[in-house]
Amino acid sequence: MVISINQQFGLIVFSLVSGIITGIMFDFYRLIRGGNNPSKIIAFIEDTLFWILTAVVVFIFLLYTNYAYIGMYLYMWIIIGIYLYMKLASKIFISSQYKVLKFLGKSFRISINTILYPFQLLLCLIKRKNKRN
Repeated sequence: MVISINQQFGLIVFSLVSGIITGIMFDFYRLIRGGNNPSKIIAFIEDTLFWILTAVVVFIFLLYTNYAYIGMYLYMWIIIGIYLYMKLASKIFISSQYKVLKFLGKSFRISINTILYPFQLLLCLIKRKNKRN
């Protein structure tokens, strides 16, 4: 199949972008999985499910952007995209996501405590009143 230079350039760009998407998904996976090491069987299942999901997402992305025309050089550009993302943006992305998750966790805790405080106070007052009687 003969394709024009513009289409070939588009294939390269979209392959790089799909590599970057894969890198971002891998960083999300690392954040979700955390630092704990589960058993080898669970880790194998998690890794397998991650790579299946990643393959489906990349295939769908390539299907919409270039009709899933997949050649060997596209795999090379996907790998280059992953490598560039990991070297240039992964640390920044991980640290910013960690800060966002930490902020959201703190905000959630504060919100829950603010909502529950009146009920806890009421419960405490009821218990004190019952102790006096």
